[in-house]
Amino acid sequence: MFETLRNAFKVGDIKEKMIFTMLMLLVYRVGSAVPVPGIDKAVLETMFQGDFFGFLNIMSGGSFMNFTVFALGIMPYINASIIIQLLTVVIPYLERLAKEGAEGRKKIVQFTRYGTVILGTLQGIGMTVYLKPALKSQSLLSYIVVVVTLTAGTAFLMWLGEMITERGIGNGISIIIFAGIVSRLPSGIVSTISYLRAGELSWFALVGFIVVAAVVIVGVIAIHEGERRIPVQYAKRVVGRKIYGGQSTHIPLKVNQAGVIPIIFAMSILMFPTTIASWFPSSGFAQWVSRVFDFTSIWYMLVYGLLIFFFTYFYTAMSFNPADVAENLKKHGGFIPGYRPGRPTSDFIEKVVSRVTFSGALFLALIALMPNMLWAFTGVNFQFGGTSLLIMVGVALDTMKQLESQLLMRHYKGFMG
Repeated sequence: MFETLRNAFKVGDIKEKMIFTMLMLLVYRVGSAVPVPGIDKAVLETMFQGDFFGFLNIMSGGSFMNFTVFALGIMPYINASIIIQLLTVVIPYLERLAKEGAEGRKKIVQFTRYGTVILGTLQGIGMTVYLKPALKSQSLLSYIVVVVTLTAGTAFLMWLGEMITERGIGNGISIIIFAGIVSRLPSGIVSTISYLRAGELSWFALVGFIVVAAVVIVGVIAIHEGERRIPVQYAKRVVGRKIYGGQSTHIPLKVNQAGVIPIIFAMSILMFPTTIASWFPSSGFAQWVSRVFDFTSIWYMLVYGLLIFFFTYFYTAMSFNPADVAENLKKHGGFIPGYRPGRPTSDFIEKVVSRVTFSGALFLALIALMPNMLWAFTGVNFQFGGTSLLIMVGVALDTMKQLESQLLMRHYKGFMG
């Protein structure tokens, strides 16, 4: 990894992309310290209680509990992406756009942006209503200022992520989430040391946390690197005096085609009930939600695991089409030994993809739920060691692979030149 980074800094255009990414992340961290106007911080600190708010704070890099301009984070954009992708399956117009190539994708991205602003506004209104006691002024103008500030912060983060994707290194949205989680590491280490000194955290629990973190890191790396290779044979063709084809290759199917997207999507969906319940803290609905959607609740873990399975299969189906792969093989004279070209090949690839995806989804769900189960048995919050480490390691691996591929392309260009 360090060798790749060192080599990347020696290449001019890649170095510029890396510097641009770091500057955009610096802007993000500066914005995470700019408070929303008209908020009483003393009252604010007493209102954000509970593990759910703690997770939101980790995902937003501390912006949520400090209630800065980036308090809503990038979650409205992720929720809008989920909704648009789900609608792509059921609405023919969006399905046609998805198949139209670059122009169609541009329109879908535009719809996602509109959805982000709408969801950001709705969440901003809900958050403002919930934080009514912390507002210094109860005038309509104060409400509007807070909602507009929160929505503008989310829209700016969306733009920041798109700029990183376009002109920097890696997926911009994932990089922003990664930066937010990493920014909480120093305070997490300080808190752990203080808990150890005060006797609130035992060495046994700390060792357990380290073991969980090691298992998560090793597991995520194994899942990202693991793949199932389907052998492919190309028939020989005689064109004039030359013979083409005849070579053997394979179709690489990644164990976890979706990466860390299912984890992020599942958590964003689970935020809805708790967010709505937070608007009515004294109602029976809020008490029911806090009981059912507690991080150590069996119902919460069951729904969390099922959502991870669903989004793993859904995202894999959106990004990999066995019928298209089979058709391309048929056009180029390729075939899978033992299966006829066309429908039989497509069915075989689909069956293999389903089995491989199940293994990846099961592994992701187990790793994501392991901290919750340990928390339920030991009473120690291992949340940071679960989902957060999954996202951190997954994003780091994906970013490094993109960096390596760009270096490889640079070498090929130099060779061709």
